Amino acid sequence: MIDPVLLRDRLEDVWARLLTRGAALDVSYETLVDLDRRRRQFIRQVEEQKHQQRLASDEIAALKRQGLDASHLFDANRGRSRHIKALEGELDLIEQARARQLLRIPNLPHASVPLGRTVEDNREVRRHGDPPALDFPPKAHWDLGPALGILDFERAARMSGTRFSVLMGDGARLERALINFMLDLHAREHGYTEVEPPFLVKGATLEGTGQLPKFEADLFRIADWDLFLVPTAEVPLTNLHRDEILDGRTLPLRYTAYTPCFRSEAGSHGADVRGLIRQHQFDKVELVKITAPDQSYDELESLTRDAERVLELLGLPYRTVLLCTGDLGFASSKTYDIEVWLPSQRLYREISSCSNTEAFQARRANIRFRRDGTGKAEFVHTLNGSGLAVGRTLVAVLENFQQRDGSVVIPDVLRPFMGGREIIEPPR
Repeated sequence: MIDPVLLRDRLEDVWARLLTRGAALDVSYETLVDLDRRRRQFIRQVEEQKHQQRLASDEIAALKRQGLDASHLFDANRGRSRHIKALEGELDLIEQARARQLLRIPNLPHASVPLGRTVEDNREVRRHGDPPALDFPPKAHWDLGPALGILDFERAARMSGTRFSVLMGDGARLERALINFMLDLHAREHGYTEVEPPFLVKGATLEGTGQLPKFEADLFRIADWDLFLVPTAEVPLTNLHRDEILDGRTLPLRYTAYTPCFRSEAGSHGADVRGLIRQHQFDKVELVKITAPDQSYDELESLTRDAERVLELLGLPYRTVLLCTGDLGFASSKTYDIEVWLPSQRLYREISSCSNTEAFQARRANIRFRRDGTGKAEFVHTLNGSGLAVGRTLVAVLENFQQRDGSVVIPDVLRPFMGGREIIEPPR
Protein backbone atom coordinates (compact mmCIF):
# COMPACT_ATOMS: atom_id res chain seq x y z
CA MET A 1 0.00 0.00 0.00
CA ILE A 2 0.98 3.63 -0.29
CA ASP A 3 2.79 5.09 2.71
CA PRO A 4 -0.06 6.21 5.03
CA VAL A 5 2.05 9.12 6.29
CA LEU A 6 2.55 10.37 2.73
CA LEU A 7 -1.16 9.99 2.07
CA ARG A 8 -1.97 11.93 5.24
CA ASP A 9 0.54 14.75 4.88
CA ARG A 10 0.52 15.22 1.08
CA LEU A 11 -2.89 13.98 0.03
CA GLU A 12 -3.40 16.54 -2.75
CA ASP A 13 -0.05 15.71 -4.38
CA VAL A 14 -0.63 11.96 -4.01
CA TRP A 15 -4.11 12.23 -5.47
CA ALA A 16 -2.87 14.18 -8.48
CA ARG A 17 -0.30 11.46 -9.20
CA LEU A 18 -2.91 8.73 -8.82
CA LEU A 19 -5.19 10.47 -11.31
CA THR A 20 -2.48 10.14 -13.99
CA ARG A 21 -3.39 6.45 -14.04
CA GLY A 22 -6.56 7.45 -15.87
CA ALA A 23 -8.84 4.70 -14.54
CA ALA A 24 -11.53 5.47 -11.99
CA LEU A 25 -10.32 4.92 -8.44
CA ASP A 26 -12.24 2.75 -5.99
CA VAL A 27 -11.70 5.35 -3.26
CA SER A 28 -12.94 8.94 -3.24
CA TYR A 29 -10.83 11.91 -2.23
CA GLU A 30 -13.64 13.15 0.00
CA THR A 31 -13.79 9.82 1.86
CA LEU A 32 -10.07 9.90 2.62
CA VAL A 33 -10.27 13.51 3.81
CA ASP A 34 -13.25 12.71 6.03
CA LEU A 35 -11.65 9.60 7.53
CA ASP A 36 -8.44 11.49 8.28
CA ARG A 37 -10.38 14.37 9.84
CA ARG A 38 -12.39 12.03 12.06
CA ARG A 39 -9.29 10.03 12.96
CA ARG A 40 -7.44 13.16 14.10
CA GLN A 41 -10.53 14.34 16.01
CA PHE A 42 -10.85 11.11 17.97
CA ILE A 43 -7.10 10.92 18.66
CA ARG A 44 -7.25 14.43 20.14
CA GLN A 45 -10.26 13.50 22.27
CA VAL A 46 -8.59 10.31 23.54
CA GLU A 47 -5.37 12.16 24.34
CA GLU A 48 -7.27 14.96 26.14
CA GLN A 49 -9.27 12.48 28.22
CA LYS A 50 -6.11 10.57 29.16
CA HIS A 51 -4.45 13.85 30.11
CA GLN A 52 -7.40 14.72 32.36
CA GLN A 53 -7.23 11.23 33.84
CA ARG A 54 -3.54 11.66 34.70
CA LEU A 55 -4.21 15.03 36.32
CA ALA A 56 -7.03 13.52 38.38
CA SER A 57 -4.78 10.64 39.42
CA ASP A 58 -2.17 13.11 40.65
CA GLU A 59 -4.87 15.01 42.59
CA ILE A 60 -6.18 11.76 44.12
CA ALA A 61 -2.65 10.90 45.29
CA ALA A 62 -2.23 14.34 46.84
CA LEU A 63 -5.57 14.10 48.68
CA LYS A 64 -4.73 10.64 49.99
CA ARG A 65 -1.41 11.90 51.34
CA GLN A 66 -3.40 14.57 53.25
CA GLY A 67 -5.89 11.99 54.50
CA LEU A 68 -8.75 13.68 52.60
CA ASP A 69 -11.66 12.07 50.76
CA ALA A 70 -11.00 11.52 47.02
CA SER A 71 -14.03 9.32 46.19
CA HIS A 72 -15.56 11.93 43.91
CA LEU A 73 -12.38 11.95 41.83
CA PHE A 74 -12.33 8.13 41.75
CA ASP A 75 -15.89 8.16 40.41
CA ALA A 76 -15.02 10.79 37.83
CA ASN A 77 -11.99 8.79 36.65
CA ARG A 78 -14.02 5.59 36.35
CA GLY A 79 -16.50 7.47 34.16
CA ARG A 80 -13.60 8.93 32.19
CA SER A 81 -12.15 5.44 31.67
CA ARG A 82 -15.44 4.25 30.21
CA HIS A 83 -15.51 7.29 27.94
CA ILE A 84 -11.92 6.65 26.79
CA LYS A 85 -12.78 3.03 26.01
CA ALA A 86 -15.77 4.15 23.95
CA LEU A 87 -13.66 6.73 22.09
CA GLU A 88 -10.94 4.15 21.40
CA GLY A 89 -13.60 1.78 20.04
CA GLU A 90 -14.79 4.48 17.63
CA LEU A 91 -11.19 5.26 16.69
CA ASP A 92 -10.52 1.57 15.99
CA LEU A 93 -13.53 1.44 13.64
CA ILE A 94 -12.21 4.51 11.81
CA GLU A 95 -8.74 2.96 11.55
CA GLN A 96 -10.26 -0.23 10.13
CA ALA A 97 -12.27 1.76 7.57
CA ARG A 98 -9.14 3.72 6.65
CA ALA A 99 -7.13 0.51 6.28
CA ARG A 100 -9.79 -0.94 3.95
CA GLN A 101 -9.61 2.20 1.83
CA LEU A 102 -5.81 2.09 1.72
CA LEU A 103 -5.89 -1.50 0.41
CA ARG A 104 -7.90 -0.33 -2.62
CA ILE A 105 -5.57 2.51 -3.61
CA PRO A 106 -3.10 1.62 -6.42
CA ASN A 107 0.60 2.35 -6.31
CA LEU A 108 2.05 5.71 -7.30
CA PRO A 109 3.70 5.81 -10.75
CA HIS A 110 7.44 6.42 -10.72
CA ALA A 111 8.62 9.79 -12.08
CA SER A 112 10.21 8.07 -15.12
CA VAL A 113 6.91 6.50 -16.25
CA PRO A 114 5.47 8.33 -19.28
CA LEU A 115 2.08 9.97 -18.87
CA GLY A 116 -0.65 8.31 -20.92
CA ARG A 117 -4.07 6.71 -20.98
CA THR A 118 -3.86 3.60 -23.20
CA VAL A 119 -1.41 1.12 -24.72
CA GLU A 120 -0.93 3.59 -27.54
CA ASP A 121 0.94 5.82 -25.09
CA ASN A 122 3.44 3.12 -24.08
CA ARG A 123 7.02 3.85 -25.12
CA GLU A 124 9.10 1.31 -27.04
CA VAL A 125 12.62 1.12 -25.63
CA ARG A 126 14.24 -1.58 -27.79
CA ARG A 127 13.75 -4.40 -30.29
CA HIS A 128 15.68 -7.60 -30.83
CA GLY A 129 15.64 -9.83 -33.88
CA ASP A 130 13.68 -9.62 -37.11
CA PRO A 131 10.32 -11.31 -37.71
CA PRO A 132 10.82 -14.47 -39.81
CA ALA A 133 10.45 -13.97 -43.56
CA LEU A 134 8.03 -16.84 -44.24
CA ASP A 135 7.38 -17.56 -47.94
CA PHE A 136 3.94 -19.03 -47.18
CA PRO A 137 0.87 -17.85 -45.27
CA PRO A 138 1.65 -18.50 -41.57
CA LYS A 139 -0.79 -20.62 -39.59
CA ALA A 140 -2.03 -19.72 -36.14
CA HIS A 141 -1.00 -21.99 -33.27
CA TRP A 142 -4.60 -23.17 -32.83
CA ASP A 143 -4.35 -24.68 -36.32
CA LEU A 144 -0.73 -25.81 -36.14
CA GLY A 145 -1.03 -27.62 -32.79
CA PRO A 146 -4.06 -29.79 -33.61
CA ALA A 147 -2.63 -30.62 -37.05
CA LEU A 148 0.57 -31.82 -35.36
CA GLY A 149 -1.46 -33.88 -32.89
CA ILE A 150 0.07 -32.02 -29.91
CA LEU A 151 -2.74 -29.65 -28.90
CA ASP A 152 -6.38 -30.50 -28.23
CA PHE A 153 -9.00 -27.90 -27.32
CA GLU A 154 -12.09 -30.05 -27.92
CA ARG A 155 -11.26 -32.74 -25.35
CA ALA A 156 -10.25 -30.06 -22.83
CA ALA A 157 -13.60 -28.33 -23.32
CA ARG A 158 -15.49 -31.59 -22.71
CA MET A 159 -13.60 -32.07 -19.43
CA SER A 160 -13.37 -28.53 -18.12
CA GLY A 161 -15.16 -26.06 -20.38
CA THR A 162 -13.79 -23.23 -22.46
CA ARG A 163 -10.34 -21.69 -22.03
CA PHE A 164 -8.62 -24.95 -21.20
CA SER A 165 -6.31 -27.07 -23.34
CA VAL A 166 -4.66 -30.48 -23.45
CA LEU A 167 -1.05 -30.80 -24.58
CA MET A 168 -0.17 -34.26 -25.84
CA GLY A 169 2.99 -36.08 -26.92
CA ASP A 170 5.55 -33.64 -28.27
CA GLY A 171 3.38 -30.73 -27.14
CA ALA A 172 3.55 -31.80 -23.49
CA ARG A 173 7.24 -32.52 -23.86
CA LEU A 174 7.88 -29.12 -25.46
CA GLU A 175 6.05 -27.36 -22.60
CA ARG A 176 8.17 -29.27 -20.08
CA ALA A 177 11.33 -28.49 -22.07
CA LEU A 178 10.54 -24.78 -21.95
CA ILE A 179 9.96 -24.89 -18.18
CA ASN A 180 13.21 -26.75 -17.52
CA PHE A 181 15.19 -24.52 -19.89
CA MET A 182 13.90 -21.34 -18.20
CA LEU A 183 14.47 -22.61 -14.67
CA ASP A 184 18.00 -23.81 -15.48
CA LEU A 185 18.87 -20.51 -17.16
CA HIS A 186 17.65 -18.35 -14.29
CA ALA A 187 19.05 -20.55 -11.52
CA ARG A 188 22.41 -21.42 -13.07
CA GLU A 189 23.30 -18.32 -15.08
CA HIS A 190 21.22 -15.47 -13.66
CA GLY A 191 21.73 -16.25 -9.97
CA TYR A 192 18.17 -16.91 -8.82
CA THR A 193 17.34 -19.45 -6.14
CA GLU A 194 14.86 -22.01 -7.45
CA VAL A 195 11.78 -22.51 -5.27
CA GLU A 196 8.88 -24.94 -5.43
CA PRO A 197 6.12 -23.06 -3.55
CA PRO A 198 2.57 -24.10 -2.60
CA PHE A 199 0.00 -23.68 -5.36
CA LEU A 200 -2.65 -22.79 -2.77
CA VAL A 201 -2.36 -19.68 -0.60
CA LYS A 202 -4.36 -17.90 2.09
CA GLY A 203 -6.33 -14.72 1.53
CA ALA A 204 -3.84 -12.74 3.61
CA THR A 205 -1.07 -13.86 1.26
CA LEU A 206 -2.96 -12.48 -1.76
CA GLU A 207 -3.66 -9.30 0.17
CA GLY A 208 0.08 -8.95 0.65
CA THR A 209 0.80 -8.80 -3.07
CA GLY A 210 -2.28 -6.76 -3.97
CA GLN A 211 -4.66 -9.27 -5.57
CA LEU A 212 -7.06 -8.91 -2.65
CA PRO A 213 -9.38 -7.26 -2.01
CA LYS A 214 -9.63 -5.51 -5.39
CA PHE A 215 -9.25 -8.49 -7.76
CA GLU A 216 -11.11 -11.25 -5.95
CA ALA A 217 -13.29 -11.86 -9.03
CA ASP A 218 -10.15 -12.94 -10.94
CA LEU A 219 -9.29 -15.67 -8.42
CA PHE A 220 -10.38 -19.26 -7.95
CA ARG A 221 -11.22 -19.97 -4.31
CA ILE A 222 -11.52 -23.37 -2.64
CA ALA A 223 -15.04 -23.68 -1.23
CA ASP A 224 -15.25 -23.56 2.59
CA TRP A 225 -11.51 -22.88 2.88
CA ASP A 226 -9.46 -19.71 3.20
CA LEU A 227 -7.38 -20.94 0.28
CA PHE A 228 -7.03 -19.73 -3.30
CA LEU A 229 -5.29 -21.21 -6.34
CA VAL A 230 -2.27 -19.06 -7.14
CA PRO A 231 -2.76 -16.62 -10.04
CA THR A 232 1.04 -16.35 -10.37
CA ALA A 233 4.12 -17.54 -8.48
CA GLU A 234 4.76 -13.88 -7.64
CA VAL A 235 2.31 -14.38 -4.77
CA PRO A 236 4.06 -17.17 -2.81
CA LEU A 237 7.57 -16.01 -3.75
CA THR A 238 7.03 -12.45 -2.49
CA ASN A 239 5.35 -13.74 0.66
CA LEU A 240 8.26 -16.06 1.49
CA HIS A 241 9.48 -13.32 3.84
CA ARG A 242 6.14 -12.08 5.12
CA ASP A 243 6.41 -10.55 8.63
CA GLU A 244 10.20 -10.87 8.58
CA ILE A 245 13.03 -8.41 9.15
CA LEU A 246 15.88 -9.28 6.79
CA ASP A 247 19.59 -8.61 7.10
CA GLY A 248 20.27 -5.89 4.52
CA ARG A 249 23.70 -7.38 3.83
CA THR A 250 21.98 -10.36 2.16
CA LEU A 251 20.00 -8.22 -0.29
CA PRO A 252 19.01 -8.47 -3.04
CA LEU A 253 17.31 -11.84 -2.78
CA ARG A 254 16.42 -13.44 -6.13
CA TYR A 255 13.88 -16.25 -6.53
CA THR A 256 12.53 -18.18 -9.48
CA ALA A 257 9.74 -20.76 -9.58
CA TYR A 258 7.54 -22.67 -11.94
CA THR A 259 3.85 -22.91 -11.09
CA PRO A 260 0.64 -23.53 -12.92
CA CYS A 261 -1.39 -20.32 -12.67
CA PHE A 262 -5.16 -20.04 -12.33
CA ARG A 263 -7.22 -16.99 -13.30
CA SER A 264 -10.90 -16.53 -14.01
CA GLU A 265 -10.08 -13.70 -16.47
CA ALA A 266 -13.11 -11.78 -15.20
CA GLY A 267 -14.00 -8.96 -17.55
CA SER A 268 -12.04 -10.38 -20.51
CA HIS A 269 -14.99 -11.96 -22.32
CA GLY A 270 -14.48 -11.83 -26.05
CA ALA A 271 -10.73 -11.14 -25.75
CA ASP A 272 -8.39 -13.89 -27.01
CA VAL A 273 -10.99 -16.59 -26.45
CA ARG A 274 -9.34 -18.77 -29.07
CA GLY A 275 -6.06 -20.56 -28.49
CA LEU A 276 -3.57 -20.44 -25.63
CA ILE A 277 -3.12 -16.71 -25.13
CA ARG A 278 -5.71 -16.27 -22.35
CA GLN A 279 -6.48 -19.49 -20.47
CA HIS A 280 -7.95 -20.20 -17.04
CA GLN A 281 -4.95 -22.45 -16.33
CA PHE A 282 -1.48 -21.84 -17.72
CA ASP A 283 2.17 -22.45 -16.85
CA LYS A 284 4.61 -19.70 -15.94
CA VAL A 285 8.16 -19.34 -14.70
CA GLU A 286 8.34 -16.34 -12.39
CA LEU A 287 11.17 -14.08 -11.26
CA VAL A 288 10.98 -12.19 -7.94
CA LYS A 289 13.52 -9.91 -6.29
CA ILE A 290 13.55 -8.45 -2.78
CA THR A 291 15.89 -5.47 -2.57
CA ALA A 292 16.91 -2.39 -0.64
CA PRO A 293 15.20 0.76 -1.99
CA ASP A 294 18.40 2.18 -3.50
CA GLN A 295 18.97 -1.06 -5.46
CA SER A 296 15.53 -1.62 -6.87
CA TYR A 297 15.61 0.29 -10.15
CA ASP A 298 18.96 -1.17 -11.19
CA GLU A 299 17.53 -4.57 -10.28
CA LEU A 300 14.44 -3.89 -12.42
CA GLU A 301 16.67 -3.35 -15.45
CA SER A 302 18.59 -6.58 -14.83
CA LEU A 303 15.40 -8.57 -14.15
CA THR A 304 13.99 -7.36 -17.46
CA ARG A 305 17.20 -8.36 -19.24
CA ASP A 306 17.02 -11.82 -17.62
CA ALA A 307 13.54 -12.31 -19.09
CA GLU A 308 14.62 -10.97 -22.49
CA ARG A 309 17.54 -13.40 -22.53
CA VAL A 310 15.13 -16.34 -22.66
CA LEU A 311 13.71 -15.06 -25.97
CA GLU A 312 17.15 -14.30 -27.35
CA LEU A 313 18.41 -17.82 -26.69
CA LEU A 314 15.25 -19.26 -28.24
CA GLY A 315 15.78 -17.07 -31.32
CA LEU A 316 12.42 -15.31 -30.98
CA PRO A 317 12.04 -11.67 -32.08
CA TYR A 318 10.69 -9.33 -29.44
CA ARG A 319 10.34 -5.73 -28.40
CA THR A 320 10.34 -4.14 -24.93
CA VAL A 321 8.01 -1.27 -24.04
CA LEU A 322 7.80 0.99 -21.01
CA LEU A 323 4.19 1.19 -19.85
CA CYS A 324 2.53 4.57 -19.47
CA THR A 325 0.73 5.62 -16.29
CA GLY A 326 -2.67 4.56 -17.64
CA ASP A 327 -1.50 1.03 -18.44
CA LEU A 328 0.27 0.24 -15.15
CA GLY A 329 -0.89 -2.67 -13.02
CA PHE A 330 -2.43 -1.98 -9.63
CA ALA A 331 0.69 -2.70 -7.54
CA SER A 332 3.30 -1.45 -9.99
CA SER A 333 5.28 1.76 -9.83
CA LYS A 334 7.11 1.04 -13.11
CA THR A 335 6.68 -1.78 -15.63
CA TYR A 336 8.39 -3.01 -18.77
CA ASP A 337 6.34 -5.30 -21.01
CA ILE A 338 8.24 -7.71 -23.24
CA GLU A 339 6.27 -8.57 -26.39
CA VAL A 340 7.08 -11.48 -28.70
CA TRP A 341 6.35 -11.53 -32.45
CA LEU A 342 3.45 -13.75 -33.58
CA PRO A 343 3.46 -14.29 -37.37
CA SER A 344 -0.21 -15.32 -37.60
CA GLN A 345 -1.32 -12.00 -36.09
CA ARG A 346 1.53 -9.95 -37.56
CA LEU A 347 2.06 -8.14 -34.29
CA TYR A 348 3.90 -8.30 -30.99
CA ARG A 349 2.05 -9.81 -28.02
CA GLU A 350 2.92 -9.54 -24.33
CA ILE A 351 4.88 -12.47 -22.95
CA SER A 352 6.28 -10.89 -19.78
CA SER A 353 5.63 -7.92 -17.50
CA CYS A 354 8.57 -6.86 -15.32
CA SER A 355 7.61 -4.52 -12.48
CA ASN A 356 9.01 -2.66 -9.51
CA THR A 357 6.34 -2.29 -6.83
CA GLU A 358 8.74 -0.38 -4.55
CA ALA A 359 7.48 -0.74 -0.93
CA PHE A 360 3.82 -1.16 -1.95
CA GLN A 361 3.71 -4.93 -1.41
CA ALA A 362 6.25 -4.84 1.43
CA ARG A 363 3.97 -2.64 3.55
CA ARG A 364 1.06 -5.00 2.96
CA ALA A 365 3.12 -8.11 3.72
CA ASN A 366 5.26 -6.40 6.41
CA ILE A 367 8.65 -7.27 4.87
CA ARG A 368 11.46 -5.14 6.29
CA PHE A 369 15.25 -5.09 6.53
CA ARG A 370 18.05 -3.57 8.58
CA ARG A 371 20.76 -2.11 6.32
CA ASP A 372 23.77 -3.40 8.26
CA GLY A 373 21.96 -6.13 10.10
CA THR A 374 21.24 -3.67 12.90
CA GLY A 375 19.51 -0.33 13.32
CA LYS A 376 16.12 0.89 12.23
CA ALA A 377 14.00 -1.52 10.18
CA GLU A 378 12.88 -0.23 6.76
CA PHE A 379 10.52 -1.65 4.17
CA VAL A 380 12.15 -3.53 1.29
CA HIS A 381 11.27 -3.04 -2.36
CA THR A 382 9.82 -6.02 -4.24
CA LEU A 383 10.06 -6.73 -7.98
CA ASN A 384 8.54 -9.40 -10.18
CA GLY A 385 8.42 -10.52 -13.79
CA SER A 386 7.51 -13.48 -15.93
CA GLY A 387 10.55 -15.35 -17.06
CA LEU A 388 8.46 -16.34 -19.11
CA ALA A 389 4.79 -17.19 -19.57
CA VAL A 390 5.34 -20.74 -20.80
CA GLY A 391 2.18 -21.23 -22.86
CA ARG A 392 2.73 -18.00 -24.76
CA THR A 393 6.35 -19.00 -25.37
CA LEU A 394 5.15 -22.30 -26.79
CA VAL A 395 2.78 -20.35 -29.07
CA ALA A 396 5.69 -18.19 -30.26
CA VAL A 397 7.90 -21.22 -30.92
CA LEU A 398 5.20 -22.98 -32.94
CA GLU A 399 4.38 -19.94 -35.03
CA ASN A 400 7.88 -18.54 -35.61
CA PHE A 401 9.53 -21.89 -36.42
CA GLN A 402 6.73 -23.38 -38.52
CA GLN A 403 7.59 -24.79 -41.94
CA ARG A 404 5.59 -24.91 -45.16
CA ASP A 405 4.74 -28.61 -44.63
CA GLY A 406 3.24 -27.90 -41.18
CA SER A 407 6.26 -29.13 -39.22
CA VAL A 408 7.96 -27.03 -36.52
CA VAL A 409 11.71 -26.76 -36.02
CA ILE A 410 12.75 -27.07 -32.36
CA PRO A 411 15.08 -24.24 -31.21
CA ASP A 412 18.64 -25.41 -30.53
CA VAL A 413 18.57 -24.66 -26.79
CA LEU A 414 15.51 -26.87 -26.29
CA ARG A 415 16.85 -29.93 -28.09
CA PRO A 416 18.73 -31.34 -25.07
CA PHE A 417 15.40 -31.30 -23.21
CA MET A 418 13.66 -32.99 -26.16
CA GLY A 419 15.95 -36.01 -26.40
CA GLY A 420 17.93 -34.43 -29.24
CA ARG A 421 14.85 -33.98 -31.44
CA GLU A 422 15.25 -31.28 -34.11
CA ILE A 423 11.76 -31.09 -35.55
CA ILE A 424 8.13 -31.89 -34.75
CA GLU A 425 6.41 -33.32 -37.80
CA PRO A 426 2.73 -33.90 -38.60
CA PRO A 427 1.53 -37.48 -38.12
CA ARG A 428 1.67 -39.52 -41.31
